[in-house]
Amino acid sequence: AMVKKGEGKKAARVNDIITREYTINMHKRLLGQNFKKRAPRAIREVKMFATKAMGTSDVRVDQKLNKYLWSKGIKNVPYRVRVRIARKRNDDEDAKEKLYALCTLVEVDTFKGVGTTIVQD
Repeated sequence: AMVKKGEGKKAARVNDIITREYTINMHKRLLGQNFKKRAPRAIREVKMFATKAMGTSDVRVDQKLNKYLWSKGIKNVPYRVRVRIARKRNDDEDAKEKLYALCTLVEVDTFKGVGTTIVQD
């Protein structure tokens, strides 16, 4: 479940490995954006979204997700994208952060009524 305002980040860190699925509305995030900056901006927006959702500054975007966001060219980014964000432990010894978030594409027929779901591995 989501962390309540009062508990802070420490409580969230305890069960640090978690996977959730979100629908990200790319359309509202790219309004007024120059055509030639849209797809690159979309990638940054996904990363910002993941940082906010998972509280990790290390965010990795899966190749399939990248391809999907670029699938209609640089300027026609798909309006919505379903993303599975997994917070994982960083096994790399000299990593600045213990955790990283991995964003992967979830292929769906419709975005209607799916909401945010927690994925049990």
